[in-house]
Amino acid sequence: MFFDESPQQPSQSAPTKHIFQVSQLNTLAKQTLETEFAQVWVEGEISNLSQPQSGHIYLTLKDSHAQVRGAFFKQSQRNSRIKLSNGQQVLIRGKVSLYAPRGDYQLIISHIEPAGAGQLQQAFDQLKHKLQQEGLFDESLKKALPTIPKAIGIVTSATGAALHDIINVLGRRFPWSELIIYPTLVQGATAAPAIVKAIQVANARKETEVLIVGRGGGSLEDLWPFNEEIVARAIIASELPIISAVGHQTDFTIADFVADVRAPTPSAAAEISTPDWQELYSQFSGYEYHLTQLLNRQIHQHKLKLDALARHIKHPRSRLQEQMQRLDSLEMRLTRGLERQQQLKHQRLELLRTRLKQANPALSLKQNKQRLVQLEQQLLKAITDKVKANKLALEHASQRLVGIGPQRTLERGFVIAQNKQGQVVKSKSDVKNNEALTLRFKDGTLEVNAVAQP
Repeated sequence: MFFDESPQQPSQSAPTKHIFQVSQLNTLAKQTLETEFAQVWVEGEISNLSQPQSGHIYLTLKDSHAQVRGAFFKQSQRNSRIKLSNGQQVLIRGKVSLYAPRGDYQLIISHIEPAGAGQLQQAFDQLKHKLQQEGLFDESLKKALPTIPKAIGIVTSATGAALHDIINVLGRRFPWSELIIYPTLVQGATAAPAIVKAIQVANARKETEVLIVGRGGGSLEDLWPFNEEIVARAIIASELPIISAVGHQTDFTIADFVADVRAPTPSAAAEISTPDWQELYSQFSGYEYHLTQLLNRQIHQHKLKLDALARHIKHPRSRLQEQMQRLDSLEMRLTRGLERQQQLKHQRLELLRTRLKQANPALSLKQNKQRLVQLEQQLLKAITDKVKANKLALEHASQRLVGIGPQRTLERGFVIAQNKQGQVVKSKSDVKNNEALTLRFKDGTLEVNAVAQP
């Protein structure tokens, strides 16, 4: 760019003036900004948020000293899941540009994330790399799941939607498995130690054959307890096989990598942990059919062999008749034995059908709901008792504080001396000659000047 200097007398040696049109100047400034600041990261607070029908988002990013306009065009929002609002602290990636028609300096936004999410992602990557280097993701460490578990443990929030999803799926697929819930916090600063404690309790009690550990979906911050190292090492140390079921299908946590099996959702975890009773029933029916066919083929083969032997035996008619009678007897015995086996298999199948019909998934669900209500009542009582205890302790402390307060000292006949700064005078050496002092009595104050004594 060129700038006109102070006026000079025209001469052949004087430089030629370069005069810009406003549009030319703005275009040049725009090109310079976009070249020098092709990609920048800026953190600030959103204000003046607007989204017209075009789908583009316009906002102002500010801090305590300055602000800058920003434009987040619709085509750049495809991979963004953040919900923006005024007052939200965010981290923005984009290029610095200039809106030439108005000469407005602005940010062209390509990515927005909550402030602090970048640090969380960095911490996630570092821990993932650390545990991977230790070999804790190796398939050789993964424990096999039981084919038909008698009891299934669930480590999650007692009030979350994930628990209800798991219970519903298990009740539909295999209602004969007992469900034991280990309620825990799944979000917040104290959630990680609580999750670790629940896993340890489940292993100590040995009430279940498999554990489902997880929660519903959320942001990276919401799911962070499942990215804590203590949770990862608790999962690795578990003697019970663990199914990780955290968030949605697209969410991945450290717990997913160290768990024995990763489920994309809590509902999928319930499906992975149990067989489908209808499929089992179909398998048993198939086994019965194939067994019957096998026995019939064996009978037919034995009959053919006996017929062939009968044709080749050269004996008197009487002995041949005896052998034929014996063959008929054996055939009848074999038939009766086969019928008896078929009858026993049929009786067992009918027994299984009866047990399946008698087992009501709603009863198990009702029992689990009752247990959940009992746990909620116990939690409420514990909170109430704790509040009462803290209130009583506060009252006792207040009474002790009153007993040792300065007013009680004044009432016993003592005087408190303070200097102009309101500081209590504790020693003669703290007082200068003729210094103004305030003497506090139980019924008021008195202003005096100190006189040094020899």
